[in-house]
Amino acid sequence: MRLSAFCSLGRMAVVAACFAPLTAFSDTPAVGHFKLKNSLDRPVDGYCIDVVGSGRYIRFDMPLTAHNCKGPQLYQDEAVILEGGKIKFPAYGACATVAGINGRALPGAALVPRQCGERSPFLEAESLQRFTFHPDGRVELSGSGLCMTVSDQSDSTFEPTHRWRPLYMARCSEVDPTRSQWEFVEYIPRSGVDG
Repeated sequence: MRLSAFCSLGRMAVVAACFAPLTAFSDTPAVGHFKLKNSLDRPVDGYCIDVVGSGRYIRFDMPLTAHNCKGPQLYQDEAVILEGGKIKFPAYGACATVAGINGRALPGAALVPRQCGERSPFLEAESLQRFTFHPDGRVELSGSGLCMTVSDQSDSTFEPTHRWRPLYMARCSEVDPTRSQWEFVEYIPRSGVDG
């Protein structure tokens, strides 16, 4: 969120922050949800990019998903920072990484959580972790013509009231805007309410 938008919220709790030096805001990137703009079949909470699992059961061996956004607090498996063209999960030191070989991906490729900048056998992650955030909300793997999208189908998780959708890359020219336009929603804890 830009400082001007933050200051225009008009909440008493943030008044002091609006008068803080601008450098205080530029040093630390904002943390929040990376949310699909269209709520699809989740009109109350919508879908957010999510690492599979919870707490000590986080699954880095499985693809990222679009999971209904949890709250009101921000959970570590959905907490992201957008920085330097990367989608970072700061709690884990991981970045959203398009599954590809030799620095290139194909349509249908999943996104997986991998160490930011990872260099390991068969994975030079840098080019598979750099995204272009288009003004209309599309998120393109930089220079690839592939955009992040979700499936047209959802299913329940282990919690019957929760839903998930596969998250994958598709040709930007062919993606359905309702399933491929994203927005960053900064998390601002409510004093005395959120943990």
